[in-house]
Amino acid sequence: MTVRIVPIEDITDQMILNWNSWAAPSGRLISPYLRFEFTQSVARARKDVRVALFEEHGEVIGFFPHHLAREGVVRPVGAPMSDYQGIIAAPGQVLDPVAALAAARGSALVFDNWCGAHTGQAGDTRSLDGSTIVDLADGADAFFAARTAEFSSHFRKTARLQRNAERDFGPVRVELGDPDGQMFDRLCRWKQEQYRKTAKLDVFGIDWVQAVLADLRQSEGGEFGGLTAALWFGDRLAAVEFGLVADDVYHSWFPAYDPELSKYSPGLLLMHGLFREACQRGVRRVDLGAGGGHYKKYYRSYDVPLAQGRTLRPGLASLGIRSWEMAESAARVMPEKFAEIPVRLRRRWSQACAFEAKLTPRLASFARAFSL
Repeated sequence: MTVRIVPIEDITDQMILNWNSWAAPSGRLISPYLRFEFTQSVARARKDVRVALFEEHGEVIGFFPHHLAREGVVRPVGAPMSDYQGIIAAPGQVLDPVAALAAARGSALVFDNWCGAHTGQAGDTRSLDGSTIVDLADGADAFFAARTAEFSSHFRKTARLQRNAERDFGPVRVELGDPDGQMFDRLCRWKQEQYRKTAKLDVFGIDWVQAVLADLRQSEGGEFGGLTAALWFGDRLAAVEFGLVADDVYHSWFPAYDPELSKYSPGLLLMHGLFREACQRGVRRVDLGAGGGHYKKYYRSYDVPLAQGRTLRPGLASLGIRSWEMAESAARVMPEKFAEIPVRLRRRWSQACAFEAKLTPRLASFARAFSL
């Protein structure tokens, strides 16, 4: 087997057909992020997107979309914004990303949401999480009936919140689509204010991120693309979410709500309405993503396991990563308040490096993490 690195322009029509077919084993798409079109959208916004082609006997048997090594670090395409990452391989193939890392001339492959097999070497996976799947194959009514029977108090509470919102503002409804972009603009403002208050990295303030989202928005309504959902309380916009849809899968991505309406739990009401509206448009699975959200237990049908970690080869980047990990290990003997510092430092620096190509924006982002 050999691996070679090519620009996205070298991916032929037949390769695209294979790519999308392998991303949907037995006709069931794993995630919109693993489709060729997602890599294509990122490549339109960034010039450093490449694809590792795994070849055997002259035939391509796998694809690994990624960004060119920066300071020796290779990241999956769109990371850390991409909620699924990995190698798209032909049926029966288990391909080793170490080979792709070597071909890409990197010494560290850092992944946040790796789906499927990777090297299997000890220490590659630092943690495991599950992306929560909501199975709507039997329809929204059947789904909510089953969930309500199991978690009656939660769904009674949510119904009461909706009645309160209707009493105070008027009919509660969810609308899909955003042809003029006004809903997305409001989402951006809410998210940026949230990032500012919590000193988190302002993802929406990064040019290439905005370019990717704008590109995905242009394909809204197609077989693959972005999807905007808006929750209305009467004439008042209460919440907006922008997600990714392909085949019969919708992936929740960027939700935000009017903070003045928090007592009505607009995020939950938007999610309920989105399940029903999306189901009517042919969506049969909603992916709520990995991590966070204690509320997910009320909606979880099953989880897709995702790994966070790194694959290393000899080099400066791998040496730096091991140094960070040694500092984290040493800090564990300290009081919890101090033990968290190396973890927080590494997480924020890694995020800044992934999103920002230049040193000055990286440092500014890194500093803002500790401004509150």
